[in-house]
Amino acid sequence: MMVSFYRPTRERHRVLMEDCAFPSDTYAVKSQIAFHGYDPAEALVVARPRPGEDTLRTEDLLGLIEQSGETIALVLLGGVNYFTGQAFDLASIAERARRRGCRVGLDLAHAIGNIPLSLHDWDVDFAVWCSYKYLNAGPGAVGGCFVHARHGRDAMLPRFAGWWGNDPDSRFKMHLLSEFLPVAGAEGWQLSNPPILAMAPLRASLEIFDEAGLDALRRKSLILTGYLAYLIDRIPGGAFQLLTPGDFGARGCQLSVRVKLRPQALLQALAAKGVVADFREPDVLRFAPVPLYNSFTEVWHLAEILRAAAAPA
Repeated sequence: MMVSFYRPTRERHRVLMEDCAFPSDTYAVKSQIAFHGYDPAEALVVARPRPGEDTLRTEDLLGLIEQSGETIALVLLGGVNYFTGQAFDLASIAERARRRGCRVGLDLAHAIGNIPLSLHDWDVDFAVWCSYKYLNAGPGAVGGCFVHARHGRDAMLPRFAGWWGNDPDSRFKMHLLSEFLPVAGAEGWQLSNPPILAMAPLRASLEIFDEAGLDALRRKSLILTGYLAYLIDRIPGGAFQLLTPGDFGARGCQLSVRVKLRPQALLQALAAKGVVADFREPDVLRFAPVPLYNSFTEVWHLAEILRAAAAPA
């Protein structure tokens, strides 16, 4: 996607990302900046929380775009930050970026299947995501991309061309037609044929999402995650600190929790009791009560395990 949508010039070549973006996003951005002949140390702009805070304020992100927008070629954010669980106000960010002439791309790895998304209406240029997290397709499953309709029929937009991005009418005439003719829409960015076996579990999962409805899942998610936050906040002793914003609209179903004492030992104790969590250095555990299959009883049991772990020996 950056081949098409990061088109730097001497005056406008910087990329804005959030602090603690997923490492592979940072690698991709730095390598693209260097490929185009610019210095990542200067061209990569990182939006950081205020001193003493763990998450970004929307007004600070908007202010940074307003202040430096004429030098920013691309705003590239995670829909939900993988480390803190913060869900960004993507509509406001995209509107401000577009007004300042910046293109907007999103990594939706932790947002797809988690929070409602209106990429077209928000005027986002492109988005990419994996499907093995909240879409339940499993490790190695196919990823996805979104390209705004205003770009989808622009055959002149630079891209890396691949066989399966070809217009179907000419896809099997390679020996007759030497030029690449992209199919309209996001399909025109495909580089190879879809992996059929890897897509089978994704299709099964998406059918369940259609049956349950994302709006209903989101309603349950807000209550379920709010319930877990409520229970953790009431564990005495100050052993746990929530990093994820308290505002329901600023988070998905992930809660990132700073653990004051022996976080890795706690992770092992949780696993022994059937709780699947994730540890991030140096002291953060990530919990995701997923509305599609987690229950309020399971959330209560998790909080009781945490309460017992925080109790004096």
